Amino acid sequence: MKKIFVSAVVLLATVLLCQGQAVLPEKWKFQKGDNPEYASLSFDDSGWATIVPGTVWEQQGYNMYDGFAWYRVSFTIPASLKKEAKQYGGLEVHLGKIDDSDETFFNGVMIGATGKMPPKDVTAWDTQRSYTIPSDKVNWGGKNTLAVRVFDSGGNGGIYFSPIEITTKGIADFIVFTPAFKEEDRIIKGSPDIEIPVRVKNEFKKDIIGAITLKVVSDFGDEIATFKKDVKIKKGTEASFSFPVKNIAPGFYKVTARVQSTSASREILFNFGYEPEKIASPADPRPDFNEFWAAAKRELAQVDPQYKMVKKDSLCTPEHNVYLVEMRSLGNARIRGWLQVPVKPGKYPAIMQVPGYSSTIMPEYINYGDDIIGFGLNIRGHGNSKADVNPGFPGYILSGLENKETYIYRGAYMDCARGIDFLFSLPEVDTTRVGVEGGSQGGALTFATAALNNTRIAACAPQVPFLSDFQHYFKVASWPGNEFTTYVEQEHKQTWEQVFNTLSYFDIKNLAPMIKAPLLMSCGLRDDVCPNHINFAAYNNVHSPKAYFAYPEAGHGVPQAFYIEKMKFFRAKFGLTK
Repeated sequence: MKKIFVSAVVLLATVLLCQGQAVLPEKWKFQKGDNPEYASLSFDDSGWATIVPGTVWEQQGYNMYDGFAWYRVSFTIPASLKKEAKQYGGLEVHLGKIDDSDETFFNGVMIGATGKMPPKDVTAWDTQRSYTIPSDKVNWGGKNTLAVRVFDSGGNGGIYFSPIEITTKGIADFIVFTPAFKEEDRIIKGSPDIEIPVRVKNEFKKDIIGAITLKVVSDFGDEIATFKKDVKIKKGTEASFSFPVKNIAPGFYKVTARVQSTSASREILFNFGYEPEKIASPADPRPDFNEFWAAAKRELAQVDPQYKMVKKDSLCTPEHNVYLVEMRSLGNARIRGWLQVPVKPGKYPAIMQVPGYSSTIMPEYINYGDDIIGFGLNIRGHGNSKADVNPGFPGYILSGLENKETYIYRGAYMDCARGIDFLFSLPEVDTTRVGVEGGSQGGALTFATAALNNTRIAACAPQVPFLSDFQHYFKVASWPGNEFTTYVEQEHKQTWEQVFNTLSYFDIKNLAPMIKAPLLMSCGLRDDVCPNHINFAAYNNVHSPKAYFAYPEAGHGVPQAFYIEKMKFFRAKFGLTK
């Protein structure tokens, strides 16, 4: 799954040059489509619509739009700032995050790009944008134009996160402003009366005389606390400050903090959690929940799997043989995947990897070393498994929603069960040591696989899992919840009650109690795609041995450090010592 965005606080777009003039307008010009002339300083954009950067374009009248679009904004930068900008190396424009890729132009000259454009587009939807504007490119005291070319491959699109601002380059770099939690993962436990600590190091040539402002917002968007504290931090010194919050509830919180003075300013955004294992979202399966899944498994058992393996010599190595795999799943749908088997004869443990929403498992993703079999399964509608079932994106998550028997994830969950059937059919697989892992939608599929195949899974590692706690999910995130909103409130195809009834059969928090295998979960505290609340709604309903890693600076994707922990986990559960 790619993305959903709910920023901690969507700031008005302003230029925050030292004197604090607000010269970058709140509303920008916006046009769908693509034309290189849109970058030009002289281009006439008077006929374009207006938009507010900081919020995805789907929420501003462009629902379900994917593809190219341009933002333009014109503004004045006072000539009084020229000397300071030249001294510190120009200006810096901050554009928050942009879904998916961008090319940014100032007065017709490209000043930066992140991600890649089609035909070989590469998303960088979760990357903060900051680009330098050279002083000699600025029309001091006159008109300047910023133009941003954006390509969105699916889901929400556009400039969607703060800060969106222009600052004098270098000044903010002399203020080192950081959260200062003693907990490395910023997960606080114990008393509900907590302190939010920050640290300011003044490396600027002047004293900082000003204030620190801080706002705390829950993951449901509720404002918990606001603070303003006057401060004086002498040049070359460091100071710590804390802000008390009383009787905080278990959950996750977003903080926007700014240190501001007449000399310089710096804003930071950070997240923390309080007692996440006490988040209460009990399982609420319908009375026929168990029979529903038992019937699905009986139906799958009646389908001849027709396993096929084709060795791909071009992908094989001296250590591994690689095969393209095909099989039949629920409804006789063809699904495919990739298998990597150590060349050396023997019995091996195996790990099945399952895909994120709209993503594709490729052969290079399944190398788990020379003593583990890797199997990457593309469920129906994903990757090379689109021949028989292909709802497409957007729309996949709504496919068949009118009935729990036809909903797309009934087949998808059974695809995963068929994938485990396949591994169990291989003579090289030690069936007492089979694991499953995946991220986002793949995290949800990992939960479902471990639950519905609970006598066959020895270990599971869901990462930033999706498809959990739907009633809360639609409150804490927007995409693809916006597809459901359109489906119910605009198209009137079903009521919310009917939708939630169907989704309850696929909610991983309802499947979680069935899991018997040890489980290792990861989450990123800055994840607005699958917010941590829904991760722990499922995690807290698991009764088998479990643990988690939380990464405070990670969004919807966890760092390489978790790959290391994940492999340590699997190898320990498989009894692999080296």
